[in-house]
Amino acid sequence: MHNERIVIGGLPIEIIRKDNLKNLYIRINPPTGDVTVSTPAGIKSEDIELFVLKKMPEITKVRDKMLAQERQSKREYVSGESHYLWGKPYRLQVVYEGTHRKIVKTPTKIIMTVPEGTNTKARENLLIEWYRKELKRVLETVVIDCEKKTGIHADEYRIKNMRTRWGTCNIDRRRIWINLQLVKKPIECLEYVVIHELVHLLERNHTHRFHSLIEELCPTWKEVKKILATMPLDHMEKGEKEKDDEQTDIERYL
Repeated sequence: MHNERIVIGGLPIEIIRKDNLKNLYIRINPPTGDVTVSTPAGIKSEDIELFVLKKMPEITKVRDKMLAQERQSKREYVSGESHYLWGKPYRLQVVYEGTHRKIVKTPTKIIMTVPEGTNTKARENLLIEWYRKELKRVLETVVIDCEKKTGIHADEYRIKNMRTRWGTCNIDRRRIWINLQLVKKPIECLEYVVIHELVHLLERNHTHRFHSLIEELCPTWKEVKKILATMPLDHMEKGEKEKDDEQTDIERYL
């Protein structure tokens, strides 16, 4: 693998050449909108430049949206912080007592009980696992409703904490991945993403047929996209990447 940095259309681009790639991929990296192009090792530099220039309107659109969207400040998982669940903010209350770890939700608070001395990372992990269980619980019902509405069935659903995608699917394996962060958005956002990914099992790309199906199956999709585009995202450090760093099509969810 060989990396280089060049400027294309006034925009710094990191080029990553890989021997095992067959196509070119563009990634817009949050939170700063840095652009990375992954390319087969043998592709000429001028061909890469033409590819990026052709995609520049989409790149600019995605970067502008990414830079404009609010992100929460870094969380320390201490009392007084605000944490979202299904689109509603809750005040976190951390109680240090006993030997067991648990989380209880009230109408206005998320109450986290942990042993004295529990560090920040352990508190974060506890909240993440609680979020995961909550999303899994609601996802089961949403999947039944969405598959009935669309007439499309996926063989498997998995949850993953992703930074750049709300959902993704493996068409060959009929497996759909759902972003853990959707547990913080209104439930209609989760419904839209599930329908979006199910439709990809019928139509791989964002063709006219794909958009027609989305319009038919999820008539409120434009309003839902506005919610996803305006609600605050989690804090993210520059250079932080997803653990499962797959290539991302910049056109997803545009």
